[in-house]
Amino acid sequence: MKTRIAVIGGSGLYQLEGAKLIERIEVPTPFGLPSDLISIVKVGEQNLAFLPRHGKGHRILPTEVPSKANIWALKSLEVEQILSISAVGSLREEIKPGDFVLCDQLIDRTRARSLSFFGEGLVGHVAFAEPFCGGMREIIAGILKDGTHTFHDRGTLVTMEGPPFSTRAESHLYRSWGADLIGMTALPEAKLAREAEICLAIVAMVTDYDCWREAEESVSVEMILKVMNENTRAIQKVIPSIAAALSSRGACECHSAAAGVFVTDPALVPYETKRKLWMLYGRRYWKGSSL
Repeated sequence: MKTRIAVIGGSGLYQLEGAKLIERIEVPTPFGLPSDLISIVKVGEQNLAFLPRHGKGHRILPTEVPSKANIWALKSLEVEQILSISAVGSLREEIKPGDFVLCDQLIDRTRARSLSFFGEGLVGHVAFAEPFCGGMREIIAGILKDGTHTFHDRGTLVTMEGPPFSTRAESHLYRSWGADLIGMTALPEAKLAREAEICLAIVAMVTDYDCWREAEESVSVEMILKVMNENTRAIQKVIPSIAAALSSRGACECHSAAAGVFVTDPALVPYETKRKLWMLYGRRYWKGSSL
């Protein structure tokens, strides 16, 4: 079954409460299997695709998340919008544990991840100045503003490699850059979604103050899990409203993000690269070429 909207659940969000399961499907991709089976569920009047980023039971490290497989699989189901939920730490006094932040910017501090569908004989460069879909952000902001949960309508998110948390020196460095939040999973997910021409927005759920706050005890898993469980219950309540509002969106510039970005002559793209990416680009941008 195809669906226009997907939810990628981060730490603590491994299923959608109250959703009616329609089917659970395995989607093989040229990049391996996604993080888990994709659940097609009915939430209110909307059908959604749901994928737990770390797999059921949280068994996949941030570095190990198969982001290429995840995004390719959702695109193959004709998903046009992804609501990404992510647990993060705060780098600002005013952004407190338990708050929600609708991120508007990213800083990439990852080191060991494949960040693009391009390469292996195919050169392309998508625009990424605004890493999240503005149309989605506007709609989600309207829903969250009407709720009772503390919400910030923008924030710059640093994506670090992990799995260890930051050193205190790193935490102060990120604050000096003007960053507001720190997490481990927004990239390459957001870059791949842009290359795949899928709208994406992140609702970051703050679990802790990062270790810059020297008067505080250092970040611990126990501390994070307590706040994370409370955050998860809160986001579950608003996902149906967000999904309903997103369902009325039409065409978006994100859906043509790869138009005109390829530098390589289609006739010279290696067969194996073309095979992997034909579902994404073949029919629209490689006309006159074939597998």
